[in-house]
Amino acid sequence: MKLKIGLIVMMLVMMVISACGNDAVKEVPPTEAPPIVEETPTPTVQLPTYPSLLSGVGLEEQNNARPVAVLINNLAPARPQSGLSEADVIWEVLAEGGITRLIAIFQSTSATDLDIGPVRSNRPYFIGIADTYDAIIAHAGASNDAYAILQKQGKPYLDEISNAGSYYWRSSERKAPHNLYTNLSKLREGASQKKYREDATIQGYSFLSEEEAGKLQTGSIKQLDVQFQLKSYHVSYQFDETERVYMRSINDEPHIDKNNDKQLSAVNLIFMQTAHKVLDNEGRLSVDLLSGGEALVIQNGQAIEGKWIAAEDGMIRFINEGQEIKLLPGKSIIHILPTGKAITEHVNWE
Repeated sequence: MKLKIGLIVMMLVMMVISACGNDAVKEVPPTEAPPIVEETPTPTVQLPTYPSLLSGVGLEEQNNARPVAVLINNLAPARPQSGLSEADVIWEVLAEGGITRLIAIFQSTSATDLDIGPVRSNRPYFIGIADTYDAIIAHAGASNDAYAILQKQGKPYLDEISNAGSYYWRSSERKAPHNLYTNLSKLREGASQKKYREDATIQGYSFLSEEEAGKLQTGSIKQLDVQFQLKSYHVSYQFDETERVYMRSINDEPHIDKNNDKQLSAVNLIFMQTAHKVLDNEGRLSVDLLSGGEALVIQNGQAIEGKWIAAEDGMIRFINEGQEIKLLPGKSIIHILPTGKAITEHVNWE
């Protein structure tokens, strides 16, 4: 009996061991690893760039907006002015008594809600400068001769006094008449309300390509001074070799934009000479913008002597040896100087 029980126990043990052994050797199919998928890098999309008509700088979207010319006060109580750092081109021109006034040409900027001003009055030759860009003119008042041109010739103008007061405002921070401001949003709204054409018709300036600009050698003109008539309008420029721009000062103080505290700068400094004539006891001037004359373009430390002409397309262009001088892409400041002495006597450099 004991022998039978022992055999039964032994058989059970062997069965358990056999079962365990079978489990131990049973193959378990391996878990399949997910396939390795190589990620294809997303190609960098190069946005198309469209060169600005007046600065040559590439824009992400084509901008064919009609230029706007704003007449800016340059008396000491009006400084620092607002909005000048957003202009494509700034003109500095003589006005009555040897003071200068600034004409800021806006075309490519998207900063349409920034203050621009203080805005001042109009003169016939200011209209002539605006006409070279087929621009809408923004101003506050005008001489009788200027009003006659604006009205009789049907010019596109937005005058705070006579036809567009709602598109301007007075700042409480300054005393009149140095406190009148506007912005491009308001001016373009005003132009639309008056049904002025909104598209540009000009071809713009000629600019160096990126490759051509990169090959330019830096010249030796690092600092220059400009004298108009009054000593209180002493303009100077200092070349920033890192940014390759000329930083503007007036009366040895940085000339800044009140909106952003940036010092005004330009890659192209242009000087043109023409005849000025005093018309009356008030010192009002006529300035010849048709006959052509001497010109000087300074860029990247180099001076290019040439001529200015009133071209067939209406723009004032700068010529050297029969070819238009190509400008560096960026902002330009154009200075109109009187005749009577050499242009290099008005402009001195080191």
